[in-house]
Amino acid sequence: MPHRTAVILVVGLSESLLGDHAPNLRRFVDAGRLRRLAPVLPAVTCSVQSSMLTGRTPSGHGIVGNGWYNHEQAEVQFWKQSNRLVHGEKVWDTARQRDPSVTTLNMFWWYNMYSSADWSVTPRPIYKADGRKLPDCYSNPSELRDELQRQLGPFPLFHFWGPATSIKSTQWIADATLIAHRKFDPTLTLVYLPHLDYGLQKLGPQHGDIPQHVAEVDRVFGELVDHFDTQGVRVVLVSEYGIEPVDDAVHVNRLLREEGGLRVRDEQGHELLDAGASRAFAVADHQIAHVYVEDDSDIASYEKFFSGVHGVEQVLPRDALRGVGLDHARSGDLVLVAEAGRWFSYDYWLDDARAPDFARTVDIHRKPGYDPLELFIDPKLSTPKLRIACKLLRKKLGFRTLMDVIPLDTKLVRGSHGRVDMPSDLQPVIASRETDLLTDADSPMPCMEVRDVILGHLFDEPSAS
Repeated sequence: MPHRTAVILVVGLSESLLGDHAPNLRRFVDAGRLRRLAPVLPAVTCSVQSSMLTGRTPSGHGIVGNGWYNHEQAEVQFWKQSNRLVHGEKVWDTARQRDPSVTTLNMFWWYNMYSSADWSVTPRPIYKADGRKLPDCYSNPSELRDELQRQLGPFPLFHFWGPATSIKSTQWIADATLIAHRKFDPTLTLVYLPHLDYGLQKLGPQHGDIPQHVAEVDRVFGELVDHFDTQGVRVVLVSEYGIEPVDDAVHVNRLLREEGGLRVRDEQGHELLDAGASRAFAVADHQIAHVYVEDDSDIASYEKFFSGVHGVEQVLPRDALRGVGLDHARSGDLVLVAEAGRWFSYDYWLDDARAPDFARTVDIHRKPGYDPLELFIDPKLSTPKLRIACKLLRKKLGFRTLMDVIPLDTKLVRGSHGRVDMPSDLQPVIASRETDLLTDADSPMPCMEVRDVILGHLFDEPSAS
């Protein structure tokens, strides 16, 4: 009979954060074994989680980042949610084949819609025709969403992402996990605690407020472990990536615009990236950028071009992508890796007055790249709270209005991730109190082997790594 197992993903956790301000995490680690993890390239949410659950690199599962360019639709698409995008057998399917009694509860790991997990919950706002975005979530079965929100209130979407991010969203996920776990008693539980991601990106890992952020997520982690312990559930602690300090971005698309490869179109005084008409453009994703080149004969010249750009550490052509597990049709023709201390912006406009209207809003699906500035309120606004209150009032009265309070100054961002070459104390970790199921080693464990660790905890298989 399989052992019930819970995998708690604490985003951004590294050994450098396991101090006195993290007593529950520290107690858990000290009672068992901890190893550093080697994430796949790119070390970003969707790619690493998919590798953990399938045991494949992005070459095999196809998740080459948090988003990529869809050639057929000539559109950049970010933060899609269908599990059918992830190729390869998921760990819960493998477990179910070994023992048909295995059931799975997936709480907020990404690509959580339309999967073969038995129960799942994931963020899913309601987008109204009048432009409003309302907090909500998606669940399978659908009535689980209604039950959770009756007990806990609406999923706090604006505390999950945006300038108002806080421990409230992580607490809601944990509370919802406890309700669902008591109701369904799953064999395997996956739970995602995102809180550290926010402060580490906004403030940087060395900021004096980070211990408080760690203490907040530590308390939530402790509540989950206490529950799982009373139920006899084995616990695996894991993180996806570490976050390193940064001081500014590399504006790869602006460089391509000035070079003449990137095209834009004018819409009422604002510029929109015209990806389908461009000779070359970049999909920026933290410290990684996929460069898509229209004509294969231009790839070599763009490889040479980016090799001379300050802030770019590596330029990986297609043949090099095979060696790093990133050779897939969704990948760019070139992949750029930022230098330590830098990240890639998606910005393609040369004049902030011509930036698209969504640039100053939280709009993760419309932006053709990841934008960590969505965590900030523009410091140039004299009365931001009054401005936000007035805009919320207008929305409630039925008027269309932009919540344009997001800054464009990339120097505000103080932490990033995506690179795999990081100091050891900033690398992600995995820990378990089942020491025979997590072998000891000085070298980092490839994150693809997390799948085997999960199966080991379910079926008492000693780790072979």
